[in-house]
Amino acid sequence: MSWGIELWDQFDNLEKHTQWGIDILEKYIKFVKERTEIELSYAKQLRNLSKKYQPKKNSKEEEEYRYTACQAFLATLNEMNDYAGQHELISENMTSQIIVELVRYVQELKQERKSHFHDGRKAQQHIEMCWKQLESSKRRFERDCKEADRAQQYFEKMDADINVTKADVEKARQQAQTRHQMAEDSKTDYSSILQKFNHEQHEYYHTHVPNIFQKIQEMEERRIVRMGESVKTYAELDRQVIPIIGKCLDEIVKAAESIDPKNDSQLVVEAYKSGFEPPGDIEFEDYTQPMKRTVSDNSLSNSRGEGKSELKFGGKSKGKLWPFIKKNKGATPEDFSNLPPEQRRKKLQQKVDELNKEIQKEMDQRDAITKMKDVYLKNPQMGDPTSLDHKLAEVSQNIDKLRLETQKFEAWLAEVEGRLPARSDQARRQSGMYEAQNAPSVNNCAQDRESPDGSYTEEQSQESEVKVLATDFDDEFDDEEPLPAIGTCKALYTFEGQNEGTISVVEGETLYVIEEDKGDGWTRIRRNEDEEGYVPTSYVEVYLDKNAKGAKTYI
Repeated sequence: MSWGIELWDQFDNLEKHTQWGIDILEKYIKFVKERTEIELSYAKQLRNLSKKYQPKKNSKEEEEYRYTACQAFLATLNEMNDYAGQHELISENMTSQIIVELVRYVQELKQERKSHFHDGRKAQQHIEMCWKQLESSKRRFERDCKEADRAQQYFEKMDADINVTKADVEKARQQAQTRHQMAEDSKTDYSSILQKFNHEQHEYYHTHVPNIFQKIQEMEERRIVRMGESVKTYAELDRQVIPIIGKCLDEIVKAAESIDPKNDSQLVVEAYKSGFEPPGDIEFEDYTQPMKRTVSDNSLSNSRGEGKSELKFGGKSKGKLWPFIKKNKGATPEDFSNLPPEQRRKKLQQKVDELNKEIQKEMDQRDAITKMKDVYLKNPQMGDPTSLDHKLAEVSQNIDKLRLETQKFEAWLAEVEGRLPARSDQARRQSGMYEAQNAPSVNNCAQDRESPDGSYTEEQSQESEVKVLATDFDDEFDDEEPLPAIGTCKALYTFEGQNEGTISVVEGETLYVIEEDKGDGWTRIRRNEDEEGYVPTSYVEVYLDKNAKGAKTYI
């Protein structure tokens, strides 16, 4: 089967068909391009969805992700990021392996098609020109034959007329001969051109057209094969990401299977356990006897001691009802005495750990200064060792202050652990030494904390005996862990932080850097534990600690 033989007379239709083939290829390219845009859009939406539900850093929401069910949800969010990445990969591969390649191929195809049809039109024009020459010679031969016939008839008429002179007859005879000769010449020319045309026509229909149409056929078949390969690539690129997507889904299933309801229930206990013992039975109080009301040791109310007047609030003593009373949003006592025992223990333990970290930092700084001083002593040309004495004394003083602070909190912690039900020896802190060293401060803060029945009570001044401290437990334990410092900065200019989230600085002031500029022109800094915010990056000179890895480092 050959187009040159079967379709020798369908030049125009072949031209239309090959153009249609290119249009189909360009339509397929457009389809794949729109598919890549959909994949990118889908991936972006998946990433935004995952980001939207990610827990915020240093927030109560992040603390909730200790529970295995929340961890499974978080794993799902993380896997959705990888899932989105595979759709981005599909878009990238389809662009590079299909769209780019086909666009280049279409340009080459258009040039090849243009060349083939140019050759076909050139062959058509040549055969048409030969045809016109043939027609012209044929008409000339016909005209000369007619002229020769008329000249011959005129000569015969002149020759038969006796009134015509011999000269006129001779002239007519010569004219007839001339016309006959012209007719013979036209005949010879027509015959020659006819033979030439037949040869050219044979070459055109049996050589030129088949060759040109064969090239066009091969071009069109290559286009079809190329499109088929592209469709196959389209499917293969989708198939390539299926294993990775399957792994993402497997990880989600694995996270779901790791959900442990018992563990989550235990976390709830650890988070909200107050440490109180349930109240005992209420004894019968006989009002028929003219005697002073007695108060049972196991009653929901108790006295603070013998001879002390009974304090009531709405008919109930505040000591035993403490776990059930809402607390106000007032200032938190330093020893966290407004919290239930278990929660107070956790807060005190956290405070002790923080102070120990601060002590370790100061000790590291003291060691560094001491080493530097030794270097100065051995090499005086490098610096004056006495210049470091002030800094060394300041650091040592800070260490002493922190140790005293730690002893105070450890004493409170030891007291609370003594009030709680028996704990393991490993979990119970031994802080008797700190209690002995800080007995006055401990007694001032922890006096009269145990009622006669051993329950945990709150000592208040005479004026506040009839008041109830109310602080919402739900918000009491949500202290956010501050971000670690990653360096320091010096304010180059004064900045008035009037907008929410900003902080005011004074020219020349030195502060801690806790978050670098993310490209938006703002740097997050801290003055102290309660003051932090953003300032324009151009307003400060930043000195980052290259060794900082998640821990606050002072430069």
